Amino acid sequence: MNYTATGRSAARLALGVSGGAIAAVLFVAAPAYAQETPPAEDEGTEVTVTGFRAAIESAVATKRESNQIVESISAEDIGKLPDNSIGEAIARLPGLTAQRLDGRAQVISVRGLSPDFSSTLFNGREQVTTGDNRGVEFDQYPSELIGAVDVYKTPFAGLIGQGLSGTINLRSIRPLDHGRRVIGLNARGELVSPGKLNSGTNDKGYRGSLTYIDQFADDTVGITLGVAHINSPTQFERFNAWGYPTFDTNNDLYGIRNTQGTPSTADDTFTPRPEYAAAQGAQIIGGSKPYVQSTELERTSALATLQFKPNPDLNIVLDGYYSKFRDEQTLRGIEFPLYWGNAVLQPGYTVTDGVITDGTWGNVKGVVRNDANLREADLYSVGLNIAYNTGPWKISGDASYSRVDREDKVLETYSGTSRGAGNGPYDTLGFGRNSNGTYSFDPTLNYADPGQIFLTSPQGWGADNTPGGQDGFLNNPSTTDELLAFRLDVERELGDNQGKLALGVAYNKRDKNLDLQRFYLGLKANAADPLHNTSVPIPGDQLLDPTELAFLGIPGMVSYDPLGMAYSGIYNFNPATDANLFAFSWGVREEILTGYARYDVDVEMSNGSKLGGNVGVQVISVDQFSNGLGASGSPVATITDLSDGVRYTYVLPNLSLVARLNGGFTVRFGAARQLARPRMDQMRASLNFGYDSNRAGNTDINFSPWSGTGGNPRLRPWIANAVDLSVEKYFGRDSYIALAGFYKNLETYIFEQSRVYDFSGFPVTSGPEPALRQGIVTQWQNGEGGQLYGAELSATFSLRNLSEALDGFGVLGSVSVTESSITPNPGNPSQPLPGLSKWVANGTVYFEKWGFSARASVRHRSSFLAELSGIGTERIQRLAKAETIVDAQIGYEFQNGPLKGLGILAQAQNLTDEPFITHEAANESLTIDYQRYGVRYLLGLSYKL
Repeated sequence: MNYTATGRSAARLALGVSGGAIAAVLFVAAPAYAQETPPAEDEGTEVTVTGFRAAIESAVATKRESNQIVESISAEDIGKLPDNSIGEAIARLPGLTAQRLDGRAQVISVRGLSPDFSSTLFNGREQVTTGDNRGVEFDQYPSELIGAVDVYKTPFAGLIGQGLSGTINLRSIRPLDHGRRVIGLNARGELVSPGKLNSGTNDKGYRGSLTYIDQFADDTVGITLGVAHINSPTQFERFNAWGYPTFDTNNDLYGIRNTQGTPSTADDTFTPRPEYAAAQGAQIIGGSKPYVQSTELERTSALATLQFKPNPDLNIVLDGYYSKFRDEQTLRGIEFPLYWGNAVLQPGYTVTDGVITDGTWGNVKGVVRNDANLREADLYSVGLNIAYNTGPWKISGDASYSRVDREDKVLETYSGTSRGAGNGPYDTLGFGRNSNGTYSFDPTLNYADPGQIFLTSPQGWGADNTPGGQDGFLNNPSTTDELLAFRLDVERELGDNQGKLALGVAYNKRDKNLDLQRFYLGLKANAADPLHNTSVPIPGDQLLDPTELAFLGIPGMVSYDPLGMAYSGIYNFNPATDANLFAFSWGVREEILTGYARYDVDVEMSNGSKLGGNVGVQVISVDQFSNGLGASGSPVATITDLSDGVRYTYVLPNLSLVARLNGGFTVRFGAARQLARPRMDQMRASLNFGYDSNRAGNTDINFSPWSGTGGNPRLRPWIANAVDLSVEKYFGRDSYIALAGFYKNLETYIFEQSRVYDFSGFPVTSGPEPALRQGIVTQWQNGEGGQLYGAELSATFSLRNLSEALDGFGVLGSVSVTESSITPNPGNPSQPLPGLSKWVANGTVYFEKWGFSARASVRHRSSFLAELSGIGTERIQRLAKAETIVDAQIGYEFQNGPLKGLGILAQAQNLTDEPFITHEAANESLTIDYQRYGVRYLLGLSYKL
């Protein structure tokens, strides 16, 4: 839609078009954002802006007029990106990066610090999360229903729930502020280029949204109603290696024993067999767990907003938001235990640059995997905001409640040729390393033949828990997250050139609980077998067409629906009772009282320049508490109840100054003490402990019978002292160039350390009473911090500034460099800071005019330490290679005639099919995880009335 407006109106009316459909969602405006005002320049100039260009003007206006260092994107910018959530769009902002999880940009790092250090607000409110921590997973929020995103890189006292690296605030529009009735429809179909990699899955999806905004009773009542639904597939090939041990001939398989007779001592030595002499000391793949993975994300979001403004002095907003989220993943592949299993390397291998790159394994007993991950989550949010102006005073109150209920099923099911690693038939498996560091295989067995592959435990894993070995495994965690918040703000204008005084108080109470259940799947037929050596043919009614594993060199494997098979009645679900189960369940409660005072400066200088900013202080008082279990032993754990907590108070002063000089120059300075509360899973009271009865009589703490690992409910937050400086030059409404630098001195960093722990009251699992009740535990502690510093160069430029003939063309982008002296793991000083890419770059070129629009975007990040899911749901960290993502789109919107308001849009994501790769820390060529996602194509229609 085209509209004509002067400078101020154009910048604000830009919000709300998403791929031609109006993007609107619940809005409760926190008073902290009232200082953001439209641009004051270009008064009276008649301009016409639409779509992406209008969104750029809005973003530039927000950046220019803010008293903080802030980056912004409007809804049009987000809505037209080929994404499943808003993560890809946010990742294009200067100094921000996204990590792809299952092909989606799900978590965001700000200025080189992991998501643990930033916070995400929704209209100024802290959010509950579907994950185990505080970090918001952005695929919970549909891009079609977000009005704008502001990223505050410098804090101010009224910013409640702020982060240490930055604060991401998702915004939406109020129906009365929108000022007109809108009915918007948006529908898109999508196709993923790898095709259907798994039997029974889809490579096509769709998404749609409907939004209605209206005003009544002489514009004193406004409503917004919206719904968005997405059914989006992802198909990708995933190679995974267990690791790369050093080949050792010091054993009977690959060496000649130098002593005679039966092995009797650890001093036996070996001489490498001649055929293995070249392999000694080389690195070799320990095992492989490759998959083809198919994901189907289904999300339905609904919103309702009621705004009542009977007069200019009173504004009441009531809103509600609901999201139902389902993410089902099917993973099929063959796990090959190789060097670390019972396989034997055959002569005739090749060693290249110290790595055994190809050859043949004998005695291979593969585990055919039909696995599934299922996450279901329901998110509820409701809020009420009342703001009242009386003379120079403004009083506002806000109350909100949000909740997430989440359940995961992380399911493994096994099949193979027979039960147990000592039974055949075995495979003879050729292998070779590819140019990308992955391996392909050449089997002799037909893994797609249900006459050779049976439901069983091929390696006999879990025999301590399930006789004969487990035939599968189920992790079944459930999480609840509740947040109740109240806020009161009072502001007073002090008169011309005297600024404004603001005072406020906020109270948040949050309860998050993780209940972990685990089950060992055992075939009922095997349980009835006295010898526990039974394998079961795969039921014919469960079989699907074989799944091809062409990228591994394997023609196919037997396939079935793993969830359907697991719940078909063929298995027993044997509950886990070991210590690892109980030590990972927890509950954390936080009560946070925040008070602040802020003085806003707004002074016009004699030469026409302006000095603005604010000085303030925020006082945060936290009462945190956790309960959990102390657990020891396997397969049946001894458990005890644990609970602990701490109270603390921090004072956080901050100063922001901005000089708006003649000639379009702006200089900003910020200094602040910043805080980020610790991860909630690290605050758990749960502890996995051990008791060694052989040391019961020791009184030396270094030889105590007690030991353990776990969380720490007494963790203090990360604290940093920060300085920021930004110099900006603006060219009209839609162009600028900025150079910013920042420095953060972290007083403390949280990492795992060993310390003395009091085990008084813990049960003695065996043997006599100990002489000592103290022991050494490894748990998360506040340790020494360090420095983080960097620079960001960003620009948005309309080529119209060079020539009117180039009207409609423009470029925007940024490049940032970040350095750190922080050692996140003192035991491994070479490990980088999680989430830190030294170099981050983003760029977009666009054309938009006469209803036509075209845009191409690229984002790049250098190598970084990524966070992934390990066994079950635990998190692990691995080094990831640099990646460059390219997106593009083209569209047309009819401007006149009977089709006016109809838009057509074609989009593509990851055009260069960029993989996500992690590798061994010591050798980048040794690939651990290689994920190839392919290209996602979208074609859509939108209509607005």
